[in-house]
Amino acid sequence: MLSEFMDFLRACFRPSTDRYVAGDIKGRQDGLLWYKDSGQHLNGEFSMSVVQANNLLEDQSQIESGSLSIHESGPRGTFVGVYDGHGGPETSRYICDHLFQHLKRFTSEQDSMSGDVIRKAFQATEDGFLSIVQRQWSTNPQIAAVGSCCLVGVICDGTLYVANLGDSRAVLGRVVKATGEVLAIQLSTEHNVSNESVRQELQSLHPEDSKIVVLKHNVWRVKGIIQISRSIGDVYLKKAEFNKEPLYLKFRVREPFIKPILSSEPAISETQLKPDDQFIIFASDGLWEHLSNQEAVNIVHSHSQSGSARRLVRAALQLAAKKREMRYSDLKKIDRGVRRHFHDDITVVVVFLDTNLLFKASNTKSSSVSLRGGGVNRLPNSLASIKTPK
Repeated sequence: MLSEFMDFLRACFRPSTDRYVAGDIKGRQDGLLWYKDSGQHLNGEFSMSVVQANNLLEDQSQIESGSLSIHESGPRGTFVGVYDGHGGPETSRYICDHLFQHLKRFTSEQDSMSGDVIRKAFQATEDGFLSIVQRQWSTNPQIAAVGSCCLVGVICDGTLYVANLGDSRAVLGRVVKATGEVLAIQLSTEHNVSNESVRQELQSLHPEDSKIVVLKHNVWRVKGIIQISRSIGDVYLKKAEFNKEPLYLKFRVREPFIKPILSSEPAISETQLKPDDQFIIFASDGLWEHLSNQEAVNIVHSHSQSGSARRLVRAALQLAAKKREMRYSDLKKIDRGVRRHFHDDITVVVVFLDTNLLFKASNTKSSSVSLRGGGVNRLPNSLASIKTPK
């Protein structure tokens, strides 16, 4: 089965020298596809790609490499964020603008990187977006129903921290010395009620509510509304005062609730990186809907580093087209909005690890990197003038 899949992929790709161009500064655009095939971070190289399916791009992403602190003398490393929005782009854009800044502030206070620093940065971002909902409730109440998954990776002093809310995923590619193959190791915990363990967790947290999770049209959903159990935003499912008019009826939960239905508490893991660890794939669930962990790792491992993220996106799109019995070339012609019926927004960041750089990053004074997937993303005017309270 695996060999057949790899044969299919080889048929999809021309030689990398024909298709992929390194050295693009801010990335390149090809229709609804944005990509940066190759870039340098403190610990090696990276590749990014985003393809839009919705009317407005709800996925946001970023890579920041250099100082992880407000003070230049503080810890240095690489930060990766993938933010899969739903209900609109406002929350994912807000996270992209504020989460890393919060992380730098808390790193400065602690003078080190830790899971606690990341947890505080998540909470400060959640609190900041809540303040926006509170301020806009009378004029823009529907913002209470906008939210985002949030996947973050931080590489610092040879340690990889992964924090997640929702169903984006981080997968490590590790070489098996005996065979030369690369093993896929999932590093993130997903919070989607399609997983029985997540349903059980919700049911244990809400024993008084027999309908906390509902099977609707053969899909498990929290209160029959949403598939994820943790997020940033989605204030209408966390604060009862926003679960009422003028919020649209289709969003509101019929039964009153006292404690939050969704959580903003991230699941955080720490991994001590080893020389056999080759790369990490960070991606929104739009990729994992079509590719397994091992399939994605095999694609990255079997080609050159340049263009890795774009190869993964294209492989997912090839499979999305195949499922609908159409050609990839025809799928590419479908415009945003309508494209959502065929696949989701897909964001991929592949971070390669150079052993020679991995444990020297804190002492390396190389130039910093700051890049957002899709180029510069500006907040809507309604959000641009609002500052996050500290």
